[in-house]
Amino acid sequence: MQIEITTDPISPWQRLDSYQQQMPGLVGKVGASAVFVGSMRDFNEDESISAMRLEHYPAMTLKYLQDLVNQTMQQWSLLDVLLLHRVGEVTPGDTIVLVAVWSAHRAEAFAACRHLMEELKSRAPFWKQETLREGGRRWVGKNTPG
Repeated sequence: MQIEITTDPISPWQRLDSYQQQMPGLVGKVGASAVFVGSMRDFNEDESISAMRLEHYPAMTLKYLQDLVNQTMQQWSLLDVLLLHRVGEVTPGDTIVLVAVWSAHRAEAFAACRHLMEELKSRAPFWKQETLREGGRRWVGKNTPG
């Protein structure tokens, strides 16, 4: 299991490949993996967005993510989880989140990956402030539906 909160850009496919190279003990045990990559859009609520700042309280956010991943691994009998989340300033097209799960069966992999993303979007302690292309900033009060 790896959980990382970073201000650095995320190259999701490189990180996924690198992480999987470190999983030789799971060869033959993994029957399914599910991956979600979330990127910043250049619009929200019918307005153009030029940037977004994601803020968090590091200790609180990391504890929340660790608890979430542990609970999810138990609920769906997962073999491993990789969760990377970006904070700081991001621009359209930047990867914000990478969630990857490995399990023996596809149903568990799909369900667990979706569960992790829904929890991240609705409950994780991240705060988002958008920079509008026409000028000004605003805090995001609610997330878009799945």
